Amino acid sequence: MDSQRTYHHGDLRRAVLAAALDVIAADGPGALSMRDLARRAGVSHAAPAHHFKDRTGLLTAVAAEGYELLAESLGEAAGFREQGVRYVRFALDHPAHFQVMFTPELLRADDADLVAARERASGRLRAGVGGLAAAERGTDARLAGTAAWSLAHGFATLLLSHNLEGPVGGRDPEEVFRALSGLLFRES
Repeated sequence: MDSQRTYHHGDLRRAVLAAALDVIAADGPGALSMRDLARRAGVSHAAPAHHFKDRTGLLTAVAAEGYELLAESLGEAAGFREQGVRYVRFALDHPAHFQVMFTPELLRADDADLVAARERASGRLRAGVGGLAAAERGTDARLAGTAAWSLAHGFATLLLSHNLEGPVGGRDPEEVFRALSGLLFRES
């Protein structure tokens, strides 16, 4: 990880990440400016570059943090259905992370922290798919995993973009996901 130097007002790295997440959640990653983030943190315009080098480095750090948070969340759930619920909950609780994590053109794909965090989250997702009946009855496990991920990711993305307000209505999105996954996947 980058240096965790502390400044007079606290941890600059964390302050810049928090400000970036606020901007991304409100206006998307295209609205990010290192100068604006420095202004928000009350430091010189060059200070954030000591932690992130540039905008791509900052967005890569956001994505790596998001994958770590996702892996942590997935690790607490057993089985595909509950992992899918955790995936959807993660997206709703961390929409800025979620958006950046899945926009590869914004990131340094070879960043060691990003690669390691992505692999931890992927490993947890693969473990959850192992209990699907489709994976056990000889279906290509990668295809079963892709189908399961597509359901969770698509549902989360549609929720975040407000495209499911009619079908979901006031119902709990976690319960709706459980019902949807039950229609399409049987856990063994």
